[in-house]
Amino acid sequence: MLLLKRLVFALPAPLHRGLFRVAHAARKALWKWRKPRVEGVRVLACDAQGRIILVRHSYGSDAWMPSGGGLSRGEDPLVAAARELREETGCRLCGARLVAVTAEDLHGASNVVYIVAGTTRDTPVPDGREIVAAKAFALDVLPTPMPKGLAAKIALWLDERPLVD
Repeated sequence: MLLLKRLVFALPAPLHRGLFRVAHAARKALWKWRKPRVEGVRVLACDAQGRIILVRHSYGSDAWMPSGGGLSRGEDPLVAAARELREETGCRLCGARLVAVTAEDLHGASNVVYIVAGTTRDTPVPDGREIVAAKAFALDVLPTPMPKGLAAKIALWLDERPLVD
């Protein structure tokens, strides 16, 4: 697996982004057919100024959203949240805590999402492959586009208080 990861990251970034788009389309088609149960995390990481870090992916929608991704079998959501935030933005997650668990339809899959909140002292930097943009935003000035209703959910999940170290 590590060798495969190294080979994939040796590809030029534009080709890697293209492969993400192909893999995402294939995953959506498979999920519509098989309707699996999928577990994932969303990371509500706030910087020292209380701004939330959001990302835009190189595949799927161009909407801004929290970092996140799938859990490996048996993986702890707090560990997965720290891993995803680090992979996507280079930021380290501190003080991680589970704030909610939601269920939603994700391209035909039954998706259980663990919402993890925490802080970071790092400046987000997109990986340039999976993530094309990463930035911290004030909670009262969230960017567009965002998935419908996400801004309200973020405020609810954070209890309308910014997390500051």
